[in-house]
Amino acid sequence: MTHFTQTVLFTDADGRARFKEETIPLLHGTPQTLLSEVFASGGYQLRRSPVGFRSGFHCTGAPQWVFILSGQMEIGLHGGMSRVFCPGAHFFSADLLPEGVAFDEAVHGHWSRQVGPDPLVTLFLRA
Repeated sequence: MTHFTQTVLFTDADGRARFKEETIPLLHGTPQTLLSEVFASGGYQLRRSPVGFRSGFHCTGAPQWVFILSGQMEIGLHGGMSRVFCPGAHFFSADLLPEGVAFDEAVHGHWSRQVGPDPLVTLFLRA
């Protein structure tokens, strides 16, 4: 494979959060170690969420990669769609509140929750 597929959580033109898949070319390195370009980052943060954790609807404060280190994380969208991310999985969270718009939990953002028997441990890497 000459590309990396990333799941992106983003805000669509209607203000609602959606998922999409994007590819990142792997154009550097060797045939044994294909690499993408080097991307800038702005720091990282670790989080531990206990069994039973669930957030309300919210938007991402700043674009960031979310890596699941242990446990499972479910991300839910308006309309009932959700995805579960297991250890080793990741997604790019960029569902920002549209500029100049007041947050409306009936329209904007996503919710997250811990699922399964183990606490959720995540790494947030700012883009």
